[in-house]
Amino acid sequence: MTSPRRSVPREDARILNLPPYKGEIAAAYAGPEVLALLADPRKLLDAPGAEILLDSRNRVGAVKIAVGAAIVKEIVVKEYFSRGIRKFIGFFGPSKAGKAWRGALALKDAGFQTPFPVAFLEKRDRGFVDRSFFIAERISGAREIRRLFRELSAEDLKPLLAALARALFRLHEKGIHHRDLSDGNILVEGGAGDARFHFLDTNRVRRRKTIGAAGRARNLVRLGVPPALRMDFLSAYAAAAGRPLRKPFVFWYKLSKSTFSAWLRFKKALRLKALARKLRLQ
Repeated sequence: MTSPRRSVPREDARILNLPPYKGEIAAAYAGPEVLALLADPRKLLDAPGAEILLDSRNRVGAVKIAVGAAIVKEIVVKEYFSRGIRKFIGFFGPSKAGKAWRGALALKDAGFQTPFPVAFLEKRDRGFVDRSFFIAERISGAREIRRLFRELSAEDLKPLLAALARALFRLHEKGIHHRDLSDGNILVEGGAGDARFHFLDTNRVRRRKTIGAAGRARNLVRLGVPPALRMDFLSAYAAAAGRPLRKPFVFWYKLSKSTFSAWLRFKKALRLKALARKLRLQ
């Protein structure tokens, strides 16, 4: 069996062929020093200086590497494991790391900020993804927006939410659908007046020709905007389109928010994630 057909790399990227791994790498990182490290990407996470950020369904770590003679970069390595039905799905398309690579490039091409994508690698067995790695530069000095949701007063949070609403409106106008647009996947640099938003977890990013009003409303519900400020947030989103907030948009948002919250409570009650891992469905 063969793996799914891979796209021709961009001018600023190179094909990676480091058996048993294949993938792509940014041209700026395609030097011999980095290629030697990527021959076994697991060693990056096991290196003595690696900072493990997450070790559960996926493994994520930060490590410093030499890029050329006198340049040191800090990168984040995300290792995806393929289990159960996920391995079957991967046979027909790119791995999660491949999706993260494509999603990051889609964001950058559309003019949005995301950690610079360094490379992705995937290892397949008879066409099925065994494991894959997505590597990106680490952003320093940025904060998760969920921290700001908790720490800022309502008055200080309003201008930040207005800036976020404008950014998300532009995201949707460009046909970018981030399917996990949650508080932990948005980093903020600067203050409310000059906030710059970085979008993470790019394996959930998809390009769409258009995103309708109902789809846009549903896409906003994972954000933990404080309840007292939700109408301000939605009004700022509508203002970015040059129109007042409309009742159908509010209806779809509230309905989707209620459904999503109920689903979270249901999953927590039944411990579905733990059950899925035990049954090797994830």
